[in-house]
Amino acid sequence: MTEYSNVVAAKDKFATDEERQLLLAVKNGNRQAYHQLYHQYIGQVYALCYRLTGDKSLAEDASQEVFIQLWRKIGDYSEQSKFSTWLHTVTSNITISYIRKQRGWVQRMFNLEDSSAANDIAEPSTGEVDIEKYVTRLPERARIVFVLHAIEGYRHEEIAQMTNMAVGSSKAQFHRAKKLLEEWMGYA
Repeated sequence: MTEYSNVVAAKDKFATDEERQLLLAVKNGNRQAYHQLYHQYIGQVYALCYRLTGDKSLAEDASQEVFIQLWRKIGDYSEQSKFSTWLHTVTSNITISYIRKQRGWVQRMFNLEDSSAANDIAEPSTGEVDIEKYVTRLPERARIVFVLHAIEGYRHEEIAQMTNMAVGSSKAQFHRAKKLLEEWMGYA
């Protein structure tokens, strides 16, 4: 037994042989493998897109954009992290960019300042709480920061870099989200 016998090679830890073969096939342009990869990860991608956008239609569109970009950029993936971790980061970045593009288009077309969902009157708190319902009502920036920090576990420094905002702004948006959620859920 050598000194390093208990050390596991990163490639063995991060991906199964089956997953590595699937990713290699996708990198080589195999559409059937890509189709399999899509079906394996669409649920996770959609869930994150929905949490970030707060809208089913936007989440569907953003999910599709993620997989379009994935097909184009799969060659950028190196096995230095789990594929699911890399895909999570890619999904977050693409969805945030997608939200910015959509927000710009909607604001130009309708001259809107903010989502009206944030102005809805909260329903009184009753027994079980569907936090997703309340999170989707948050203003866009507060929702994005809340999802990335509280649900997905990103640090404010990472969120600031991903969203092009100051660390202090990320913290302020998180605080705003928490206060709104507490108010809407009857804890304030």
